[in-house]
Parts: sequence; structure tokens; C-alpha cells
Amino acid sequence: MKPKRLFLIAGYNTQNKLDAALVYMLKELHVYGDIILAMDNDVPEPELNKVSSYTLHIIALRHKEYDFGSYKRAYAYASEKELLNNYDFVYMINDSVYGPLFDIGKTFQNIESFNTDAFGLVCNPHKRHPHIQSWFIGMKPSVFAAQWFKDFIESVTKQKDKGSVTCLYEQGFTKLLEKHNKTWKCQYSVSGRGIYNKIKKLYNIGIPFIKKVAFTRHNGALGRQIEYVLNKCSTEARIAIISSAKESFGSEYTKWLLTKNPIKIIYRNVTYFILKLKKREI
Repeated sequence: MKPKRLFLIAGYNTQNKLDAALVYMLKELHVYGDIILAMDNDVPEPELNKVSSYTLHIIALRHKEYDFGSYKRAYAYASEKELLNNYDFVYMINDSVYGPLFDIGKTFQNIESFNTDAFGLVCNPHKRHPHIQSWFIGMKPSVFAAQWFKDFIESVTKQKDKGSVTCLYEQGFTKLLEKHNKTWKCQYSVSGRGIYNKIKKLYNIGIPFIKKVAFTRHNGALGRQIEYVLNKCSTEARIAIISSAKESFGSEYTKWLLTKNPIKIIYRNVTYFILKLKKREI
């Protein structure tokens, strides 16, 4: 029997849209489970109709509570409609990433086979607070049906900055797992800013997503790695990602970032190296 999965998807778009990359993500995830989408935007109805065939329910309301605020709203809907008992696994996934870059079915099989109470794609092995990165978290009923988890997710409120969200909710979730004697494991461990910077390496070891922030880091010096991955991934994923990148970062910037011109590539890498040296000197 196939496992039954519910995906609580957190989305955000500065233009109040559902861009091609998010539509593609939902289409791919829909193959493996049911979806409740919660946008941190007041998205107009025509945009929401793009994914109506892939979703059980859509919430589109500006709340400024980051991804956990959207997870809270999606979870509340599932709880109110008494849906949670229908599932073997509940996932919290946000759209801070592009992908999946290839079929994600094997990924689900791998992480669900850990037989832990919670699991994720990537662990941040923080010295003091190792934790599951919040953009992809899976849970068994021992977590998502527990009163302590319900209390936790309902307690999410607007914070002053992203750092506070990370401390209270991303790290906080893993701390609560341990407090309640629940086991957890991740398929990959990536320290520091590696999840943004090691695009090629992470793809080659099997991580099926690219962090969006990679497109704007290091003065464009990550462009060559990004282009490598986009040439390796499925055609549909590539088209969706480039389309969304052009909307988010501008067509000219995206074209510049993904250039194959060796002189331009060398120039921006040298420029980034010099900027990095100057920062060290300050």
C-alpha cells in the first residue's frame, strides 16, 4: 500500500503571483500526496486557479509570519477539517527553493525509511543547536498528531526578523522533538551557508532542490554552478526555474548570471574575490 502524504506548502511572492516554479513544484508533489497551499500574500483568484487541480485547499493571506506562519494556517485547516488522521506522513515544505530538479519519489522513500518520528532533507549541524532545516520537514503521526506539536505550531506569531524565526521555530521544532523524546534524522548534513553556495556538489549527491538565494549571492559567481545544474535537470524544471528567476531577479540579470561567456565568468569571480578580501580587511 502506498503511503498517504499531506504536504503543507508555504509560499511567498513579492508580486502576489504563483510563478512557474511554484506551479511546477505543486504539480510534482501532487503525484505523491495531497497539498494544502498557504501563501503569505493576498493572491488574486485567477492566479490561484493555476494550481486548483493540484491542491485540496489554498489560503492566500498576507500575514508576515514567514514560512511557519503559513505552516500554521495550513495545519489549522487540516486539523479543523479532521484530515490529519487520513495520513501516514505530513510534510512542511516552503518555496525558498527551486525544484524538484528530478523525480522526487526516491527521496520520499529514502527519508521515510529512516523510521524516525521526524525527518528532513538537510540538517544544519550547528555546534550548539543542530536542527532540521525548515524548508523540508517530514513527520509521522507521533509528531503531527501530538498535542505538543499542535500547541507549538499554533503559538507561531510575527517576529521582528528572520533570525528570530530561525531561533524560535526552526531550531525550536528540533528542540521540541528532543524534549519529547522523539527521534529525527536528515538525509544530508550541510553546514553554514553551504546550502546556498555548493550548488553543483549538492545536486550531484542527490539533493533535488536549489535555494533561490543562490541566484543573488557572491556577485553572480555561483552562476556557472547554477547553469551546470539547470543543464542536468529535467527540461520542465529548467524552463520553470528560468521563467521564475526572470520574474524575480529580472531578465537581464538572469541572462547575465547564466552566461557561458568565459570572460564574463572570470570577471565576476575575480570581482567577488576582491570584494571578499576587502571585507576581511575591514
